[in-house]
Amino acid sequence: MCYNFLMKCTLCPVKCGADRERTAGRCGVRGPVVANFSLHRYEEPPICHTNGAGAVFFSGCSLRCVFCQNYEISHAERGRAVSAEELAEIFSRLEEMGADCLDLVTPDHVWDSVAEALEIHHPKIPVVFNSGGYCTEEAVSALMEKVDVWMPDLKFADPALSERYTGRRDYFEVASRALSLMAKKPLLRGERGELASGILVRHLVLPGCTSDSLRVLDFLKDILPSDAPLSVMRQYTPMGVSEYPELGRTVTAREYRRVVDYAAQLGFSEIYTQGKESASKKFIPKWDL
Repeated sequence: MCYNFLMKCTLCPVKCGADRERTAGRCGVRGPVVANFSLHRYEEPPICHTNGAGAVFFSGCSLRCVFCQNYEISHAERGRAVSAEELAEIFSRLEEMGADCLDLVTPDHVWDSVAEALEIHHPKIPVVFNSGGYCTEEAVSALMEKVDVWMPDLKFADPALSERYTGRRDYFEVASRALSLMAKKPLLRGERGELASGILVRHLVLPGCTSDSLRVLDFLKDILPSDAPLSVMRQYTPMGVSEYPELGRTVTAREYRRVVDYAAQLGFSEIYTQGKESASKKFIPKWDL
């Protein structure tokens, strides 16, 4: 199957219309650019339980959050351009290295190439779509049979916050539709409790934004299966946010506890949390491909 949206690009919800055969889209890339692929041991236990997730970090991004800890690849597009065939070879190599899953990190803006690569080589380990949540329903539908586990990060419910920090006022409107489709994936577990199929939603708690975090959790409670895992992240690390003084600190213990406690009150039965040490640059991979 061939997905050709690149002459007038509509791959992501921005629908910038760029001719990506000739120039980069709003995402910053023409096609898939890989900054790093490796066994990554810092993902949640349901997808990273023995050897680590086989992470493929894609450069470029449709959102370009001002606080992104992977700024060097989301904004500066470090890495090497690869074809679908080369991408399939990377998938195969990670599988041979013993990866617990194939962890596709921020592939929303190059999902057509990901789909093509998975047709060339679909690994026998779970395929995880590790997304910023800002993707089209068309993309989710096209990938539903190729992706085993959806792992979106639902960032905001408030349009004013998403507009300030990503430039996209429609973030929640778009992401809520995409996640509602992702949540339809049957939830299946392996022998060790690992996710073989389903959805694991992440939410990054930001300083001063806990009220919005509670709104995010209210929405997730309505759409997720009762036994779906939830990851409440404390890893926010200030990175180049001098123009946004409110983001110039890490999340306090009180802020984080408020969000985690509310998730428990809502009845989420499997909640993954992080310690304050997670807010550190030491967990950022080297972009050395």
